[in-house]
Amino acid sequence: EVHLVESGGGLVQAGGSLRLSCAASGLTLINYSIGWFRQAPGKEREGVSSISSADGSTTYADSVRGRFTIVSDSAKSMWYLQMNNLKPEDTGLYYCAVSEYGGLRTRTYEYEYWGQGTQVTVSS
Repeated sequence: EVHLVESGGGLVQAGGSLRLSCAASGLTLINYSIGWFRQAPGKEREGVSSISSADGSTTYADSVRGRFTIVSDSAKSMWYLQMNNLKPEDTGLYYCAVSEYGGLRTRTYEYEYWGQGTQVTVSS
């Protein structure tokens, strides 16, 4: 069973930075996708970024491209989301997730394993 734990969230002013961490245990898959998602109050969970274990390719939502960077340290079963130039609209509960399908997966239904989330709040 894959277990994921996110950390690194907090309260930051607009324009600031945070680095989220995702620690995985029990991950024995060879090909998988790691995704970061977020959910704001009253809104659906949305994909932020994902990375493929096969070739390290990445994808980003248009709203975060150029500001967020997904980083993999698969040898340590750790993944990170570096978030720069944060905006109030980035506020939400951030989740990391694992997809067994491999490749680049961006849809929530493509992910089988989820962490409990870490809260990010950006003040204006």
